[in-house]
Amino acid sequence: MANSIVGLAQKSSKINKLKPNVICIYADDLGYGDLSCYGATNIQTPNLDKLAAEGIRFTNGHATSATCTPSRFAFITGQYPWRTEGVSILPGDAALIIPTNKPTLPKLFKGAGYKTAIVGKWHLGLGDKVEKDWNGEVKPGPNEVGFDYSFIFPATADRVPTIFLENHKVLALDSNDPIQVDYTQQIGTYPTGKDHPELLKLQSSPGHGHNQTIVNGIGRIGYMSGGKLARWVDEELSSTFLTNAKSFMEQNQKSPFFLYLALTEPHVPRMPAIQFRGKSGLGLRGDAILQLDWTVGEIVKQLKALHLEQNTIIVFTSDNGPVLDDGYVDNAKETYKNHPPAGKLRGGKYSAFEGGTRVPFIIKWPAKIGPKVSPALVSQVDLLGTFASILNQPIPKEARDSKDLTKAFLGQSDRGRSEYIAQGGSLSLIKDGWKYISPSNGPAYNKLVQIETGNLATPQLYNLDDDIGEQNNLADKYPEKVKQMAALLVEMKK
Repeated sequence: MANSIVGLAQKSSKINKLKPNVICIYADDLGYGDLSCYGATNIQTPNLDKLAAEGIRFTNGHATSATCTPSRFAFITGQYPWRTEGVSILPGDAALIIPTNKPTLPKLFKGAGYKTAIVGKWHLGLGDKVEKDWNGEVKPGPNEVGFDYSFIFPATADRVPTIFLENHKVLALDSNDPIQVDYTQQIGTYPTGKDHPELLKLQSSPGHGHNQTIVNGIGRIGYMSGGKLARWVDEELSSTFLTNAKSFMEQNQKSPFFLYLALTEPHVPRMPAIQFRGKSGLGLRGDAILQLDWTVGEIVKQLKALHLEQNTIIVFTSDNGPVLDDGYVDNAKETYKNHPPAGKLRGGKYSAFEGGTRVPFIIKWPAKIGPKVSPALVSQVDLLGTFASILNQPIPKEARDSKDLTKAFLGQSDRGRSEYIAQGGSLSLIKDGWKYISPSNGPAYNKLVQIETGNLATPQLYNLDDDIGEQNNLADKYPEKVKQMAALLVEMKK
């Protein structure tokens, strides 16, 4: 017995001296209330529940923004996205918006001797201009901002081009069938959802713009011609990403690696594989969440098979809050009463309310972290600063918004950030349990997606410790608090 204890101690000591592998798993449009470990009662997510039970489940973890491109920009750069002009939801043909000569999260890992990879959704632009040759080398892109290996699709699953790129090349490209992409006018002879709705296996919601080039029976945003053999099948997206992620892990099992696995669930169009269809009882959106949970479980299985689980950090979170109808008629709205995707939070994707940026946030590292539920205020923008500390690297001055939250991320402290700026319909400041939403003249309700935006022409103030649902605006009751937080927000913006 004594010898076995000594052996375990020696093994633990050896693990702690090794650089940990790091896998960041990014869900897409997953809400605070979408997982059973965060209180959902009508859907079960056993793999993510296990991840949370064995690590830290944060109850106050945030994306920087209530939409995808800005959150992903902050994730990679360690900067609030609203500081940089042009960081908004990008079309599929956008130019790269991350400077190639600036520090990034993957560059930080490369500097520490890691192999780095991104697998999944990119949505941060490609090339140095909008017009690009999809039939040659498409760059700059992920490889130029720090990833040794990239296997991506360019934007979102509802936008063209619906193709995979491995490093700089489109997969399965036929030189006799060149790809063209246009977001301003129709090109080629492929049918559109607008002209041929009878060809659609998933109908487009009116007014959303998902009625242009049809790929795999689904209308997309934007027009695309050519690339018939290169076009993906939606039902195979997750399994394709999973296969490439597992392959990267296996190939680099003997050296430390950083893997950014950017999954597409439960973003529209929701077309999960047949094995998950009808299994959730919550329509295609619920089935997509089951597929997401299964994929996470398969990643953990791969770590175990490679004997890497103990010294691998897994970070699981989402790019923004949930949305039900975001372009396709898939009955997601009809399941809402049985499953509120934001839980008790108000708002969702596109919103300044907590439902826009407060998302599932789980960290597991068996060699260092024990089970815990943490109330610490943490953000994805802090990953760069925190991993710089863990890897004994300096925090780049350009990542000025990224804080070292090592103690919170390792469960050693319940104190995270002291203040935090969230980007929804307008900017909000969160500090010491209070939330100030700056005035905005935008609409209070987004009719297209049926979500409250949080916009109001006058200031809003909420005590999140007592009112997580942001139902009681205390701005008139505490004018000095409003004045103080408004002034601090202005100062932090500088």
